[in-house]
Amino acid sequence: MLLDDIKKYNIILASQSPRRIELMRQLGLKFTQVKLSDTDESYPPDLDKNEIPAYVARKKSDAYTQNLNANDILITVDTIVWCNGEMFGKPKDRNDAFRMLKAISDSSHEVLTGVCLRSTAKTRNFVVTSTVHFKAFSDDEIEFYINTCKPYDKAGAYGIQEWIGYAGLTKIEGSYFNVMGLPTQNLYTELEIFIDSNT
Repeated sequence: MLLDDIKKYNIILASQSPRRIELMRQLGLKFTQVKLSDTDESYPPDLDKNEIPAYVARKKSDAYTQNLNANDILITVDTIVWCNGEMFGKPKDRNDAFRMLKAISDSSHEVLTGVCLRSTAKTRNFVVTSTVHFKAFSDDEIEFYINTCKPYDKAGAYGIQEWIGYAGLTKIEGSYFNVMGLPTQNLYTELEIFIDSNT
């Protein structure tokens, strides 16, 4: 069982996201949370949408400059929203947030999360995709959401666990927790594989 096997490891989550921190806790994993210095999240323009979050998650891993011990496993994560052929990261300002929310209104989009697991011996990356369907939002509803939730720290300018998800989510294909920013079931399975291949 992973929760027994992982006790001999020191899990390090390099993320400031309160949602990822809470989801890690709910998984029952003991971990240390650390803050990365500001990471350049740019990526080569020729990357496929599925490659972008994996690339940035690996970049975040590389930005962790402290030496890992033999029993350390570093976890870094990046989430993007892919809508109408465009990558939505975190909005730059209010107008950018409104633009993104207008684009996902009355349509579907993909949420892709890349995760990088790294130890002294190896690195493993994986990407999980969920498809989210929203009802049509009026401009007033979009303004209400921006005013009440201030979603500037979230890819695609929204958090599924906030008002917009309760009021607007019509269907989701794939992991709900992936849309929150951490594909918990996939992470649990990948950690099992990662640890098994260490022994």
